[in-house]
Amino acid sequence: MRGITPWKVAVGLTAVALAAAGCSSADPVEPEKKDGSFIISWGEPQNPLIPAGTSETQGGVVIDALFTGLTQYAPKDAKTEMANAESITSADNGKTWTVKLKSGWKWHDGTPVVAKNYVDAWNYAAYSPNGLINGSFFADIAGFDQVHTEDPDGEEGPKTAPKPATDKLSGLKVVDDTTFEVTLAGPSNLWPIKVGYAAFMPLPDAFFADPAKFGQAPIGNGPFKLSKWTKNTELVVTRYDDYQGADKAKVKDVIFRVYTDDAAAYEDVKNGTIDFQQQVPSAKLVGNQYKSDFGDRASNKPISVSAFIAMPTWLPGYNDPNIRKAISMAIDRQLVIDKIFNGTRIPMNGWVNPNMSGYKADVCGAACKFDAAAAKALWDAAPVKPKELSLAYNGDASHKDWVDAVCGSISQALGTECKGKPFPTFGEFRTLVVGEKMTGMSRAGWQADYPSIENWLNPLLRTDASSNDGKFSDKAFDDKLKEADGTADLAAAEKLYQEAEAMLPNLMPTIPLWHSSQQTVWSEKLDNVVINTFGELDLVSVTVK
Repeated sequence: MRGITPWKVAVGLTAVALAAAGCSSADPVEPEKKDGSFIISWGEPQNPLIPAGTSETQGGVVIDALFTGLTQYAPKDAKTEMANAESITSADNGKTWTVKLKSGWKWHDGTPVVAKNYVDAWNYAAYSPNGLINGSFFADIAGFDQVHTEDPDGEEGPKTAPKPATDKLSGLKVVDDTTFEVTLAGPSNLWPIKVGYAAFMPLPDAFFADPAKFGQAPIGNGPFKLSKWTKNTELVVTRYDDYQGADKAKVKDVIFRVYTDDAAAYEDVKNGTIDFQQQVPSAKLVGNQYKSDFGDRASNKPISVSAFIAMPTWLPGYNDPNIRKAISMAIDRQLVIDKIFNGTRIPMNGWVNPNMSGYKADVCGAACKFDAAAAKALWDAAPVKPKELSLAYNGDASHKDWVDAVCGSISQALGTECKGKPFPTFGEFRTLVVGEKMTGMSRAGWQADYPSIENWLNPLLRTDASSNDGKFSDKAFDDKLKEADGTADLAAAEKLYQEAEAMLPNLMPTIPLWHSSQQTVWSEKLDNVVINTFGELDLVSVTVK
């Protein structure tokens, strides 16, 4: 992904400059609707399908099909566009925002989408006793500290989190059915860009009647509605013909079929049993086999996805930054990329994807470069070693080869055996990671939620953040992020986020591995295939022949 210009996000101090309604004069003429269906290789989600309760890609791709938020990101370049919002403006340099909704939008049950649906959803997500994983995304709204409290000794400890003072964010106010106001704790012109992420989707009144039931049969406001979900087998979404968005689906049904073996999924796309695989198995990268098999029905696209190793900082040995640095320096990233991925990845030397506004090259420096001798010296000097040097992964995708190669590099450099540790499915694997059940390292990946450096720091590395798998915590780093969060000017905020990232080589909270270039294949049945900048198939553009 080197050489790709970072996404530039233009935001004024008093109003956000967004592309109108998801279309422009440069957009192609919309193809005629074609009823039909196609099948996507998929994995069973970890969590119920509640927008603010989903932080992984398998559930996320369905959430994006079922729900539409205030803004969205253009498939081709991730530019922020208006979606359900008519306008998002600020009269005080980005602290208070007035949101006006487009009228006429309906939920899939026929009820109108109103301002209250956003305010109620955000209040519910932010209220920590409700336990939604993305609750921390609302931390910049005024009153968050009154609705969100933390467990003082973790989930396994005898103490429990104190009950919050209230269950309503003071920074949210419904003005009328199509207008609400958001007051932030401090000015931020990044906020209107962030709200395109799924955590900020609205929820209908039906959700609050029975949240658990809703998560199994969600009612959305997006281009598709849920038709059927057979657990561990498949999920079907159907085009919502009353959808009021500019981008209406061209096909009638999309079938997400569960596969626990991506090699089998690849063969099924090849023989036409299913129609789409987002990432081909690593074995098919060798000699560009996937290109030979699929020809012009294959793509190789740099995307805003990067791979890391999550470090269990609560465990002895792993809680030592020098141990973490030693492991990082023991990995020959380029050798693994050449051997396993046929050169289709880019070694990471920092914690931010190159496609992000605010990206800065070579932040990690020597700590992310292979140096077996330096790694061994740091390892030998550490007073406490990890009890188990292992790297966990989900076995239902093609991770084994690269995990074994990474562990082999670590073992050879450190003189201590590192073992790959597979778990059967993605859902099982993620449940153990989130529950702090891992006894060693674990694979981690991050797909950008929105195109900003902030999205690669706050959600992943801030204390108690939603996707901080290793439970890393550092007060000085948190303070720098807080300073950046409260800076209204985007350029000034980006500089502060860069200063925060520059602190990480000495802390080594996670181990950066490589940035992704995604190799995708599809069947002869599909046409108008668009892979967006997040690596996902644009479901509203695709047609069937």
